[in-house]
Amino acid sequence: MTEQIALTFIFLVALSLLLVFTELVYWRLGVKGEITRKFAHFTATLSTVTFPYIFNDHWYVLALAIIFFVLLYISRNGVQLKSIHDIERISVGSYLLPVSIYLTFLISFNLNERLFFILPMLILAICDPMAGILGLEVQKYNHKIRFFGWKLQKTWLGSGSFLVSSFMISIIALYFNRMTLDLKTFWLALGIAVIATLAELISWRGSDNLFIPMSVLIMLVLFL
Repeated sequence: MTEQIALTFIFLVALSLLLVFTELVYWRLGVKGEITRKFAHFTATLSTVTFPYIFNDHWYVLALAIIFFVLLYISRNGVQLKSIHDIERISVGSYLLPVSIYLTFLISFNLNERLFFILPMLILAICDPMAGILGLEVQKYNHKIRFFGWKLQKTWLGSGSFLVSSFMISIIALYFNRMTLDLKTFWLALGIAVIATLAELISWRGSDNLFIPMSVLIMLVLFL
């Protein structure tokens, strides 16, 4: 138990230092909030992939989730953590991220399957920021997606990059989990990529931080 508490404290310090770093980059270098926010999202979420290997109970992850949820929520209207909150759009994604991480970990922990946490977090950590940056920063030949006459906030380049990258990550993760590259590995990876992309496509105001891992988790539970 002492070791688990120590590991929780180490993660608390490490993630706090990450927020300090993004604040310094934002204020001293003048990097836009969208970029520092995506960097923090990528780094923090990717670091959680180690959780199934170091935490033997979900309560430690819950403690971390509560601390950072409260921290992000109370700082939303202040001058603190502008590197996270200084974006032009309305978003609750920063608050949903710790909630999403905990819920995904809780389900995978109860099902005793590490992949059920690792793959959703990999897709959320890598594919979501990639799609966001490409969709926002690349303007040439990049258009908003129209669906039955509705103009969505997502772009073809952003969603396309999400689809391709999530498929690549899924097929690699499934291969190492099943140790075989057969038809099931291929179609399940493709299905996960399509469902996760749709979840990202229809989400609003940062809700993709919850919808993406939940959609991947549902696919894994149903078909793996």
